[in-house]
Amino acid sequence: MNIKTREFDAARYLKNEEMMAAYLAMVLEDGSPEEFIQALNTVARAKGMSELAEKSGIGRESLYKTLSSEKPRFDTIVKIISALGLNISVSPKIVMP
Repeated sequence: MNIKTREFDAARYLKNEEMMAAYLAMVLEDGSPEEFIQALNTVARAKGMSELAEKSGIGRESLYKTLSSEKPRFDTIVKIISALGLNISVSPKIVMP
C-alpha cells in the first residue's frame, strides 16, 4: 500500500471570517508577536494574496514583504486585518489565581 502525505497547511482549513478570526485570536492570546504575524500570513494565504492586496490597497509584493517581516508597521497590519473583513478589539485580561 502506498500512502501519500503532504505538509500540513492551516490555510487550507480557514474557510470563512469566523474561522480566521478565531485562529488569529488564539495565536494573539497564546503566541508571540512573531507567531501572530506568521498566523496573519497564513490567513492572508487562505483569503488569497491578490484579493487581499487589492482590498487593502497594498501592492502584492509589499504584502508578501510585510507578512514576512519581523516588525511590520502597525498601520499596515490594521489595513490587512480590515481587508480580511476582521476587526481588532481589546478586552480585559482574565488572570487565573
